[in-house]
Amino acid sequence: MPAARPPTRPLSPATPEGERRRQRSDGAHARTQLLHTALRLFAEQGFAKTSIREIAQAAGANVAAISYYFGDKAGLYRAVFSEPIGSARDDIALYDQPGFTLRQSLQGFFAGFLEPMRQGELVQLCTRLHFREMLEPTGLWAEEVDQGIKPAHAALVAVLCRHLALEQADDDVHRLAFSITGLAVQLFISRDVVELIRPELFGTPQAIDCWAARLVDYAQAMVASEALRRNKPAARPAANSPPQERKP
Repeated sequence: MPAARPPTRPLSPATPEGERRRQRSDGAHARTQLLHTALRLFAEQGFAKTSIREIAQAAGANVAAISYYFGDKAGLYRAVFSEPIGSARDDIALYDQPGFTLRQSLQGFFAGFLEPMRQGELVQLCTRLHFREMLEPTGLWAEEVDQGIKPAHAALVAVLCRHLALEQADDDVHRLAFSITGLAVQLFISRDVVELIRPELFGTPQAIDCWAARLVDYAQAMVASEALRRNKPAARPAANSPPQERKP
């Protein structure tokens, strides 16, 4: 993906610093406007049915601006798909630290995962775009799974193995990691429903903080339950023990 180019026109050494800042600001605003407009249209219509000309017209820009900032339609789509909410691998350092307690790791995990939710409607459009990408794949979802989600999952599994005192992960550790991740994923999937039933649960930044804190509690309880299950296997009757008589 081409990097954003700061100015909208060349700056000469004689350009005053105030003018430099204004031009950089104008360029950043124009790029952001194109990005958000494209996100809405791609989420509503998909990659194939959305044209560069349509995006430029809706954003109040020209087609050349899209070429300038993103290269082409595919470059714009890649930016729209990845930039607003980032990649799962970007947050690994927030929770996969050997010296962290389990709670510290879970706090870092959910803080990073829920940070995009502070963007309101923008993250809802991103969620819809990701679902559309699954149904009408261009290859970006498979790329994100391979390069983002798999490494993030492996990091969470490593955290769980450390705190369950396991040398190697088994299927139940992977189940636990997927279940913990599912706590956060469900918020993105069901946000529209939650806002219809209980809108105050997403109404403020403090509400997002509260979600993160509660998910830490729930996930910690899940890890404790798994540890208990491993340390206290279900009792089985002895092979030759006689059946117990029922009391009248």
